[in-house]
Amino acid sequence: MEAETIPDASAEISRWQDALSNLPPARTEAEAIDRITALEELTSAAAAAQARETLTFDMRRRNREAEEGVSSKNQGKGIGSEIALARKVSRARGSTLLKFSRSLLIDLPHTYSALKAGDISEEKARAVAKETDWLPRDKRRQVDERMADRLAEVGVGRLGNEVRALAQQADQKSAVEHLERRTEERAVSVRPAPDNMAYLTALLPMPRAVAVYANLKKSAAALVGTGQSGQRTQSQVMADLLVERTTGQETAEAVPTEIHLVMNDDSLVGQGEAPAWLPGFGPLPAGAAREFVSENEAPVFLRRLFTRPEDGQLVRMDSKRREFSGLLRRMIVIRDGVCRSPWCDAQIKHADHATAVAAGGQTEWGNASGLCASCNFVKEIAGWRHEATPEKLTVRTPTGHRYETRTRPIDSRARKADAADNCVAAGTHEAGGGDSNLGDANTVKRRRGSHKSDQSHSAGGTSIAEYLFGTQLRAFLSTTPTE
Repeated sequence: MEAETIPDASAEISRWQDALSNLPPARTEAEAIDRITALEELTSAAAAAQARETLTFDMRRRNREAEEGVSSKNQGKGIGSEIALARKVSRARGSTLLKFSRSLLIDLPHTYSALKAGDISEEKARAVAKETDWLPRDKRRQVDERMADRLAEVGVGRLGNEVRALAQQADQKSAVEHLERRTEERAVSVRPAPDNMAYLTALLPMPRAVAVYANLKKSAAALVGTGQSGQRTQSQVMADLLVERTTGQETAEAVPTEIHLVMNDDSLVGQGEAPAWLPGFGPLPAGAAREFVSENEAPVFLRRLFTRPEDGQLVRMDSKRREFSGLLRRMIVIRDGVCRSPWCDAQIKHADHATAVAAGGQTEWGNASGLCASCNFVKEIAGWRHEATPEKLTVRTPTGHRYETRTRPIDSRARKADAADNCVAAGTHEAGGGDSNLGDANTVKRRRGSHKSDQSHSAGGTSIAEYLFGTQLRAFLSTTPTE
């Protein structure tokens, strides 16, 4: 059974957005609180609608590809990336949102209904999905049903704990296997933090993590207690000990490594104020960068980078090779910093051709992009196309949507006013791509249409998704492995 469609829904949503943007402030305190509550419930309903539309897009794409003879193994490739571009988030985030939407509508009907009604936040819905994602499908529905009356009553932390307990109780064997799999996922990562700091994160089994923390705390307490910490606090000593023990450095400040610290000449040898730039991590105040270069106790390696005076972009460098390697690859990584795809902040893994060599693309500066592995693989899927210059990257998706991100000039002195942002991305829709019946969700001007209420619901133990899609969903489940 198909859900009743809403004519010109995108136009209606656009009008709601305009109305909210131009809403005058509340006249009383009570009215302000009422509005905050109503807007929070609207936010939840919007999140539920996004989840439903995400699953709809997923199933429509898979159904079309099945009709075209695409094997079940290859159906749906690139969907997470398209979702990410539509929601202006990274590819990894888009894939997570796709998985969440499937889980919410197929396996957690009570949670979906509570989100749709505005009784719970999207954060709560995510907590339920996350704590049950390792369970078999029938067990997930059992936990969802048992938690139905508690969803709106408890906070996110308590909700997660209660759902986790019910999940472990529902299937103890799977719970043990899940913990064993999680142990195999141990890893270390680093990501930027505000104010030129960074988060070094280690995902470890609980006993090991506690042991590391306890050892650092005990050692730091001893140094503080004996007066050997100087003016440092115990937390600061713990952080310094972590660096020293993991790198083998004599002190935490000595960083014996080559760092691509990009600075112009005014900031490096003069009193210029233009920030330096650590590719992949972001800006560093000019004064702090000069101190790093001059006061570092370990060897410092400097590499000169030349830019065009008119726009501050790195100079062109061509290569006769088929692969981007050596200094050319290094320049690409420095220029792009992180994955060049719009809204993707993953670290660069591949320096590759925007236009493939097989399609006539050259191994040259103007045809290069620094991408994460996933974004690079996605662009090879039929219907995707990347068009690059040193100044910008344009991404076109199978639905005919177009997204553009501009390159931040290396030398800020020559930066144009309209290129001040590191990544300015915009999405538009072009005729001739995708399913014309789905409408254009990104055009500025939209047709006006009447709004009809959505009558979809769960009945007789049937999930929301089963009610909406019927046999299509059952076919989808038969070809999609349970997470």
